[in-house]
Formats: sequence, structure tokens, C-alpha cells
Amino acid sequence: GAARARSASPGSPPALDGSFLLSPLGGLMCVQAVLGLLVWSLVAATTYHLHAAYGWVMFVSLFFWILTLLFLVTYLLQLDQKFYMIPWPLVLMIYNAAATVLYITAFVTCAAAVQPTSWRQWDYNRRAAASFFACVIMITYGVSTFFSFRAWKGLGSNAATSQVTDHA
Repeated sequence: GAARARSASPGSPPALDGSFLLSPLGGLMCVQAVLGLLVWSLVAATTYHLHAAYGWVMFVSLFFWILTLLFLVTYLLQLDQKFYMIPWPLVLMIYNAAATVLYITAFVTCAAAVQPTSWRQWDYNRRAAASFFACVIMITYGVSTFFSFRAWKGLGSNAATSQVTDHA
């Protein structure tokens, strides 16, 4: 809120904002970072290069894992307050919506490509686990879309004061 905006003026050095981790969006970003790591590492531990479908799953999971880490660091260091001209709530909402849609495709692709009659049992187990975690992370991105939409619309706070910042 207002205390967070005052603590990171444009000329001050970055400060760690631990309270962000306690917010719904911060907590979900941490969960997404862990689950994203699980998805791409489970797929990478298989012979995914032999199946074209897993290339898409690897792309989606790695791409959004890296971007989630970048957003997490941006908010933890309050860099969003330093670059106040960027509409961060809108950017985060669009990002979460895109991640949700693309993780839906990655989950369906990963689940459809799991072959229970695989001659390599460990590939089957890892691919099945990757499908499960892709489904869970898809849900977390959907929930993040909801919370970022609320933040973008200013729901839960006074809309008039949420537009006023003290950057002068």
C-alpha cells in the first residue's frame, strides 16, 4: 500500500520487501517457482528429445519459470516502485493469464504424451509426475490471475487513493 510506495522512492537503493512474500501474489509466485522447477526438471530427466510434444512442455515450463523468478525478484526488491511508469498490476495480470492458458496446453500435451506401456519405467513415472505438477501450477497461475485482476482493478482498497502516488 502507501507504506510500501513510500519505502521505495525512485532515488533510493533497492530494499528487500519481505511482506510481499506474505501476500497472496507473493506466496503464489513462490509456489509457482518451486512447481515450475519440478515440471521442467522432471521432463528434462527423461528422454524428452525423442518426443516432440515434450519440447513444448519444456519451453512453457522453462520460459514461465524464468519469468516468474524475474517478477519475484522485481517485487521483492521493490523495483516495481522504482519503475512506476510501468502499469505493474496490468502487466502481472496479463502475464498470469498468458501463463494459465499456455500451461493448460502444456498440461494437456504432457498428459496426452505419457505412455504407460513405455519400456523405460522411470520415464513414465517422471512424465506422469510432470503432468500432475503442470496441472497444479496451471491452477496456481489461474488463482494468480484472479488476484492480479483484483489488484489491477483496485478491489479491496480505496480506488481513489490507489491511483495517487508520491513520486515527486
